[in-house]
Amino acid sequence: PSRPWEIGHMDWVTGLPPGGDRSYNSFLVIVDRFSKTPILLPCHKDDTAMDTALLI
Repeated sequence: PSRPWEIGHMDWVTGLPPGGDRSYNSFLVIVDRFSKTPILLPCHKDDTAMDTALLI
């Protein structure tokens, strides 16, 4: 890539103990391939595709 956020990758980290006032137990991780900048979004393991789309 020639500039930030031209290409990004995303994956989920699951199996975490519940935390926060909403009892999140997973993270959606989005990484910019150019700068290697990560974005961590707390979520729930059973979130749907629509829930994920709303996070982004």
